Amino acid sequence: MSTGFYCERVPNLLHLSCEPSRSSSMAEQRFCKAKVGGSTPLSGSMNEQIIEVKELVKRFDDLVAVNKVSFEVAKGEIFAFLGPNGAGKSTTIKILTTLLRATSGEVRVNGFNVSDGQDEVRRSFGIVFQDPSLDDELTAWENMELHGVLYGLQKITRRTRIEELMKIVELWDRKDDLVKNFSGGMKRRLEIARGLLHHPKVLFLDEPTLGLDPQTRNHIWSYIQNLNRTEGITIFFTTHYMEEAERVAQRVAVIDHGVIVARGTPEELKAQAGVATLEDAFLKLTGKTIRDNEATSADNMRMHSRVWRR
Repeated sequence: MSTGFYCERVPNLLHLSCEPSRSSSMAEQRFCKAKVGGSTPLSGSMNEQIIEVKELVKRFDDLVAVNKVSFEVAKGEIFAFLGPNGAGKSTTIKILTTLLRATSGEVRVNGFNVSDGQDEVRRSFGIVFQDPSLDDELTAWENMELHGVLYGLQKITRRTRIEELMKIVELWDRKDDLVKNFSGGMKRRLEIARGLLHHPKVLFLDEPTLGLDPQTRNHIWSYIQNLNRTEGITIFFTTHYMEEAERVAQRVAVIDHGVIVARGTPEELKAQAGVATLEDAFLKLTGKTIRDNEATSADNMRMHSRVWRR
C-alpha cells in the first residue's frame, strides 16, 4: 500500500519532512510536516528502574499541583498510578510524557531526563490516550502504516511489525476496514497496537478501558498482559476501575492533593488500610468527597498537540 508520502531522513535525526503527493488523501495531508526528533543519549549504564521521579514539583501560579512527588517503576513492571480527579495524576503523567515541563525535581524515563532529553524520551515510550486519537477516515492498516512512517521505521521492518501486532490484538482480518466502522473496543485494541509499533520500553495507558463493557475490558487486559510477558514492556496505567488495578497491577501508587499518599502492592495497600479490597483502601486513603474534573477532553487534546509544535 502506498501512503502517498515523500519522506526524507536527515542524518543523526529522526526528522520527517513529508510532502503529500498528488495522490495523497486529505487525511494523509493532515499528517504532513510531522516530526520526531533525536538527541544525544545520556552517558552511564542503565539501572533496573525504567522510570525515576525525584522531588517533582509543578506549580501553576499560586497552585501547587504536584508537591515533591517521588516514585520509581521497575523495568517490565505493570504499575498503576491512581488518584481522584484533581489529585495531580494527569499533571504528573503529562510531565512524564514531555507534554508539560516540571517546576523543579528530576524525572527520567529510560535513563533520559525529560527536561533536556525530550526526543529520546519520546522514542522510549508509546502512549494510548483516554481520548480517541485514530483517524476514522483511514483503514486500520493505514493508521498503523502512517504511525510507522512518522517514527522513521524502515518499510520491511514496519510492515512486519504491523502484521505481528495486528494479529496479537486480533485485528489482522479487519486491516482493510475503515476505523470509523470499528467498535470502541476494536479502536482501543488498534490504539494499543499502534502504541507498540516502534518497540517502546514503556507503554503509558490513560484509562485504557474507559466506557468499555466488562467482556471487552477483560480482553483488553489480556492483550496488555500478554504483551508485557512476551515483549518485557513496562506498563504504566491509570484507571478509575479499582478492581482492574487490584487484579492487574504488580505495584500501585496513590496520589492525592499533589502528594503520594501510599505506595506498594495491592495487598500491601489493603493491609495498610485494614480493608478487604483496593477500592476500599483507595477510598480510605483519599476520602469519599466527589472531586471536580481536572480538565475537559478539549483541554487534553490541546495539550497533546503541543508536543509536536516544539
